[in-house]
This record gives sequence, C-alpha cells and structure tokens, in this order.
Amino acid sequence: MHLPDRIVPWTAILRGLTFAFLTMSAIGFFSPPAQARPRDEVMSGAFRCAPIGNSHQWLDCYYGAAQPARAALGLPPAPDAQIKLVSAPAPDGTSPADVAVRDEVLSGAFRCNTVGNDRQWLDCYYAAAQPMRAALGLSPVPAAKSISAGSFGMPAPPKLADVRRVSSRMADYKFDAHGIFTVTLANGQVWQQVAGDTTIAHWKKPAADYLVEISHGFLGSYNFQVKNEPGLFKVLRIS
Repeated sequence: MHLPDRIVPWTAILRGLTFAFLTMSAIGFFSPPAQARPRDEVMSGAFRCAPIGNSHQWLDCYYGAAQPARAALGLPPAPDAQIKLVSAPAPDGTSPADVAVRDEVLSGAFRCNTVGNDRQWLDCYYAAAQPMRAALGLSPVPAAKSISAGSFGMPAPPKLADVRRVSSRMADYKFDAHGIFTVTLANGQVWQQVAGDTTIAHWKKPAADYLVEISHGFLGSYNFQVKNEPGLFKVLRIS
C-alpha cells in the first residue's frame, strides 16, 4: 500500500506553560496546513488563547477563533477585538483560575467534529462555550438552545464512558489523499485520524497483523497506538 506524502508546515513548536496551563499545553500551537478545513483553523486558534489569564478575555478569544468558519459560511465577521486576541494572545500576567472550565469547553468543541454540516458544527462550537458563560454569570447563547434540534439525526458524540482504554485488532485500514487514516477495528468501531495530526502512519502489513490500543488523551481527545509500531496518533471515533 502506497502512503501519499503529506507535508504540514508548522510555525510554532510545543511550548511549556506555567503549572496552571499544564492541561492546556498538551496541544501544540501551530498554523494549520495549507487547505485545512476552516474548523481545523478554528480549533488551532482556540488553543492559542491559552496564555490569556482573564476569563472574559479568554472567552472573547475563543469566539474570535471562530472567524475562519464564519468567513467560509459567508457570515458577518467576528468583532475585531475578538479576532485581535487570537492573533496576539499575549499573557496578561495572571494565571487562570478556571482551567477545568476551559478544559470542559474545549472538550465539547472537540466532540463537535462528529457533526458533518459546517453550520451545525459552528453552532456546536458556540454552544460548547456554555460552561464558561455559566461560570461568568452570562446568559446562555441562543444557539445553544437549538443545538439538539439542529443536530437531529447526527451521531452522538463518541464516548468511552468509564472504560479507560480499548484494545482490538484491525479489520481494515485505508489512507486518504493526504495520508489521513481510517481504521475499522475487529470490534466494529471505526476511528479516523484527526486532520491536524502530523504523525504519519507507515502500515503495509495485512490489517489483522496490527493490534490497536486507544486511550483517553487531553481535552477530550483520544490516543491511538499500534503495538510494536512507532507513533502516537490523535483520532476521532466516527462509527
């Protein structure tokens, strides 16, 4: 099986933050690859908000990060002040006291990737901010009230519940034109590599030769590893 070349330019490397940011620093700060989906650019921008200590400013930065998706959908742009926070999220000298709430918001945003329609994805992204709005005493976003109707018929966000990890042999695997893999496990689950992940798989043997282990990662993500094979991959369950 031939694996297509995939080159993803990075403009920043993983940075160490203060102890208050440890749960946030598991994801690198990077510029999305060329032709990345708007939602990937949005999530990249959201993670760049991490150095902001003030909760209100962090929320504004989170909203400003949605601009690539808004532009792609032809919606009015986010306020300039919000967009500027994303482009220059300078630390304000304070440590956030709401890391757990930010974690909850970003975990919810990650789970929105199970939504296929871009407008529904954007609504889901905004709705994911509700824990922070509640913590700040703000009223719920109107779109958050319509998410259940707007996502009718869409698959529920994948969860591992109380299971710490899943192990299974592959039943099938394939790569798209950019080298992103989709794996069907013998247990029936289907997992896909996250588009922003830059780790490249080099599998060539029959699928049944590979034993997979999937475990919880940071911020609601999932780690995918193959026994006796190099690489740790970020994945989403799609079936």
